[in-house]
Parts: sequence; C-alpha cells; structure tokens
Amino acid sequence: MPPPNPADYARFDDLLSPDERALRDKVRAFVDEEVRPLVPECYERGVFPAQLIPKLAALGVFDEHSPVEDGLIGHELERGDAGLRSFVSVHVHLAGSAIRFFGSDAQRTRYLPVMAAGDVAGAFSLTEPGHGSDPGTLETVARPVPGGYLLTGHKRWATNATIAGVTVVWARLAEAGTDAGEIRGFLVERDTPGFRPVPIEQKLSFRMSASSEIFLEDCFVPESQLLPGARGLVAPLSCLTEARYGIIWGAAGAAEACFEEALAYSLEREQFGRPIGGFQLTQEKLADMYAAVVQSKLLALHLGRLKERRALHHTAVSLGKRTNVRHAIFVARTARTILGARGVTSEAVSLRHAANLESELTYEGTDEVHALVLGRHLTGLDAFR
Repeated sequence: MPPPNPADYARFDDLLSPDERALRDKVRAFVDEEVRPLVPECYERGVFPAQLIPKLAALGVFDEHSPVEDGLIGHELERGDAGLRSFVSVHVHLAGSAIRFFGSDAQRTRYLPVMAAGDVAGAFSLTEPGHGSDPGTLETVARPVPGGYLLTGHKRWATNATIAGVTVVWARLAEAGTDAGEIRGFLVERDTPGFRPVPIEQKLSFRMSASSEIFLEDCFVPESQLLPGARGLVAPLSCLTEARYGIIWGAAGAAEACFEEALAYSLEREQFGRPIGGFQLTQEKLADMYAAVVQSKLLALHLGRLKERRALHHTAVSLGKRTNVRHAIFVARTARTILGARGVTSEAVSLRHAANLESELTYEGTDEVHALVLGRHLTGLDAFR
C-alpha cells in the first residue's frame, strides 16, 4: 500500500460518508475564501463580521444536520476562528436548542424559521458576574406581574447578545408560591424596554466574538415569551451540553490549523543551511502535534457517532471538551515556537488560536469543572460541595 497522506490524519476521511466529506469540503472552501481574509482585521478591531450571517445561512450552516455533520461544520468554522464557530454554536445549539426543546409551537413557528434563514440571530444568557461555574445560584429574578414578568438582573458573557434579535434569558421566579425560586427561560427581543446589552471590551481572547453583558432593568416580558417546557437548571444545562459537543470539534479544527501552519513553515524556513523541519527537535514537535490532532479528530468523530445513536452521555461530552481543548492548546503553543518571531504577528494564526483556546478552557464548563464531572462519574463521589 502507498503511505498515507499526512494531511488526511490517519485516513480520517475513510471514516466519513461521501455526503459528510462533501459538506466538510464546502464549508472549508467558504472559510478559506470568505472568512480567513477578514479574520486578522476583525480580530485586531475586536468586531464580529456580521456580514457573514446571511452567507452562513445560504451555505446551510443553520439547517438541521446529523451530529457528525454539525461537528464537521464546527471543525471547519474554527479553523477560521473560534469566534465564528461560537456565533453559530450559540445561535443554533444554545438559543435554537432552547426554543426547539422547551418552546411552545407558536414560539417555534415564530423564531426557528427566521433564525434558520439568518434574518434573526439568537443569543443565550445564563452566566452572571458572580455566577459562572455554579449557575444554580444565579440572582437575576423574574417577578410575575399582570400579563407577564419583570426581569431584573445583570448578565455577563452572553455571546451574540449585542447583535441578536432574540436572547434566551434565564432567571429565577421571585414571588412566593409552589414554583418560587425555580429557574425559567424567557425569550427577550432586541428592542424590549429595560433590556440593555453592552459589548465587553478590552478582551485578549475571542476578540472576533460579540461577547456581551446584559443589564435587565424592570424588563417586561409577556407571558407568551416564557419557555413553557423549561423548568429548573436542567433546561439550560441540556442546551449547554449541545454546545459543548461543538467545542470538541472546534478545538480539533483549531489544532489542525495550527499544525498545518507549523508544518508548512518548517519546510520553508531555512537556518544553518537547511529547512528547520529537518532538525530533530522540530520533528519531535511535529510528531507530538500530529498525534494530538489525530487523537482529537478521532475522539470527536467517535463521540459524534455515539450521539447519532443517542448513546452519548453528558460525561463523555465533558471528556471530549476537556481533552480536545487541552490538546489544541498544546498544539497551538508548540506551533508558535516553530514559527518563531513570525508567530507573534497577525500574519500567523497559531497565537490567535492559542489565545482563543484560553477562553475555551474556561467557558461552557471550566477544565476543573469537567474534571470533577468525570471524577464523580468514575468514583460516585461528589466533589463539588
């Protein structure tokens, strides 16, 4: 047999169907042609390229896909930048899943078609300044009033909120009663009085993402905007499991982009009379990076196949998210060392990916929290409290 093509990473493509490969290739071409030219300036300016939203819709990214197809889309989008993959993840798998899983028929009819068309962007707001890893203690309250609820509170790190047409806001019922203190979800539209999303500035990571905080100041939400099927913390956490699955693939895409950049540079850059890829220490780095990329992609695909069979447990998502983000950070940092000084400029991608991955190490469940999820699964002992 001929030797495997190094760019195919352990014959990964053999494990995909023709339709899956075609979708992957279509999204990759879009990222190469439409996204990557925009990234350096958008990242430096700290803005999300909202002009891509209708193009993503036309590409079919917001349509319903199998779990592996969804994963391949996230993989390719994050090869461009995590901010783009995060936009799609929040739009489709946080806001969209909340409406699909817990919305009324009228809510699904009203929002899902326009979200799929890219006419309305979705956001999701659970985290608060003092409540991240322990969202069950959130302080935003919803006070029942005639015809609906008044929302009051302060949210933070709500991706897409400054550009979204609808934001899923999670709050605690404030009044006495059988459901007092219960966490519920509300659909808050952009121009609702008392709803004030504000961009988070001075970020050193995820700069091409519309990260937002939200001030809710007696924000009236009609009864019709309450998600009827969302009761308790399990509702937002189930949405987060959907999004965390996407991070598994996205981190693998970032790792792949960094590895490919470092490999190409090692064959072009000459020192001491030959390409630096010919030196033993560089080859060891490339071998370790290659192994990490292979492991990440195969783990992502395995979990995707489990998800297609409805056999993916949430602890496996924790395993995948924690493992692949760790792999990707290692690859990005190692790639930067091969790139040398070029690696600290926007001409290269690896340091930007490394910075983004620092956020991914923390958001949607920190590295430590996922370790405790796995520890509890393995031992039966709860180390959270």
